[in-house]
Amino acid sequence: MEDLSHWIDGKRVAGQSGRFADVYNPATGEVQARVPLASKAELDDAVARAAKAQIAWGATNPQKRARVMMAAVGLINRDMDKLAEKLSSEHGKTFVDAKGDVQRGLEVIEYCIGAPQLLKGEYTDSAGPGIDMYSMKQPLGVVAGITPFNFPAMIPLWKMGPALACGNAMILKPSERDPSVPLMLAEIFKEAGLPDGVLQVVNGDKDAVDAILDNDTVQAVGFVGSTPIAHYIYSRGCANGKRVQCFGGAKNHMIIMPDADLDQAADALIGAGYGAAGERCMAISVAVPVGDGTADALRERLVPKIEALKVGPWTAGDDVDYGPVVTAAAKENIERLVQTGIDQGAELAVDGRDFKLQGYENGFFVGPHLFDHVTTDMDIYRQEIFGPVLSMVRAKTYDEAIGMAMDHEYGNGTAIFTRDGDTARDFAHRINIGMVGINVPIPVPLAYHTFGGWKKSGFGDLNQHGPDAFKFYTRTKTVTSRWPSGIKEGAAFNFKAMD
Repeated sequence: MEDLSHWIDGKRVAGQSGRFADVYNPATGEVQARVPLASKAELDDAVARAAKAQIAWGATNPQKRARVMMAAVGLINRDMDKLAEKLSSEHGKTFVDAKGDVQRGLEVIEYCIGAPQLLKGEYTDSAGPGIDMYSMKQPLGVVAGITPFNFPAMIPLWKMGPALACGNAMILKPSERDPSVPLMLAEIFKEAGLPDGVLQVVNGDKDAVDAILDNDTVQAVGFVGSTPIAHYIYSRGCANGKRVQCFGGAKNHMIIMPDADLDQAADALIGAGYGAAGERCMAISVAVPVGDGTADALRERLVPKIEALKVGPWTAGDDVDYGPVVTAAAKENIERLVQTGIDQGAELAVDGRDFKLQGYENGFFVGPHLFDHVTTDMDIYRQEIFGPVLSMVRAKTYDEAIGMAMDHEYGNGTAIFTRDGDTARDFAHRINIGMVGINVPIPVPLAYHTFGGWKKSGFGDLNQHGPDAFKFYTRTKTVTSRWPSGIKEGAAFNFKAMD
């Protein structure tokens, strides 16, 4: 069994707290590694070291920082398969899905190569007699990223790329469930030319999180995870005077209109509902067909597709559609909610409770489920299940369907499938949800746009990646400049002095 480490000042460092968490192979249920859980003292020491390293890094010109990003892109591409294999072994997602995890993070690093352009300020010549005005975007100093288990490459890269490109030092606290890939990424950034200490990877649990939130040197915190923890981090971080962005849970609806291509819609629901075992904040977990005729026709298409899904370990390659969930506790929670759905009166149209995989009986596998005739007061509708469970809620009208999505407490992503442009346009304009798909089931924006949910799916004013990330990780300084030119004038006591 492997003992993992922290990444401090450009090297792997053993934990000092004496506390560890087990890292499982989700396919077998076996413990394959231990990860150290940092104490407050260890976290504070990492921050202090990062603060020293940040001074020179922040003074490095943006073009040189961009060259580090460029080198990292090449190295991540070089190690793509190695990263994906390690990711699959700790998370459980298929190899293809794991490569996608790395790729979507890589795209943000590619965007960060444009740091010299993105960090340009504004300039006004002759704002007044002999007076020029200009602004500068400067790094915050030391910032932190607290990232989730379900995307152990993508989300750390979303955090570290913009933060580092802006000239900050970063403390990355990845999920203790699958911590190896963030450590591998830290090694890659060192090889790419990132100075030691500018990126510190500190593994830990709530103790480390609280230490980040309470450390006065940490200027900003970014988090992705569940809504209760997002609210906790946002509240405590803001109370301590930090800039904070937190992204929480989701319950993403896909509305299927009577005029939709139902074969296309069914295929979209299979991928969006069951891909990565449903452990995605942008997974479609609620299908809302409009009209019983649409619902019956959609169900007729869905059931055989769901029953044909292949569930297995990532080592099975292309023969697997999705793998296990991340822990035994995650599996137990999914199974509990499935039973709650049955108890509350939903119809279990596809029952995955008896799923067993020969040779992997101790793995954390969950068979695919489909509920029909779900109502909005049921727990399986209100709560994020984070598993391979799709609920079908039948709506009589378009207005009823859109009302469900708008009334739900989460507002991360949503989609509509229709051939009618007027309906699609109305949906996009009216819906109170942060990311919208039109005949696109998982509308995750590309790196040069921003990613973020509304309502209880997002806390803070700025989103992840894209232009918002460069705003989040910098502060603007505005300079008003005048050089003596022999003009003599008395003291000015009002704001009209530059007229």
